[in-house]
Amino acid sequence: MQPPANRKMQLEYPPNLNATYANTALISHSAYEFIMDFIQMMPPDGRARVQQRLIMTPTHAKLFMLALQENIERYEAAHGVIAVPPRPETLAEQLFRPVPASKTPDTPDTPDSPTDDKDDE
Repeated sequence: MQPPANRKMQLEYPPNLNATYANTALISHSAYEFIMDFIQMMPPDGRARVQQRLIMTPTHAKLFMLALQENIERYEAAHGVIAVPPRPETLAEQLFRPVPASKTPDTPDTPDSPTDDKDDE
């Protein structure tokens, strides 16, 4: 099977096309589609309004992700790395993280240090 030939696409922009600003997105999926809600949050009161909803097949969603990744790499090559804030912990991470061992007054500073029993003889 031959790969598809590169096709030129003729884009048409309607005269009344409006750009939409979104600073948050929610992404969900089913077995057959990815749903992306683009949201504008208004601090400080936390109001959020869905501005656009895009629905794509899984194949198109992955192609979109690859195209976005390629463009981000180009952007960072030209303008520097985009700083991303740390992700907040999920509820599962909060509930199931290991509990740090509490230090008691009897506990030595180095738990693996050998005890010297010769002084007790």
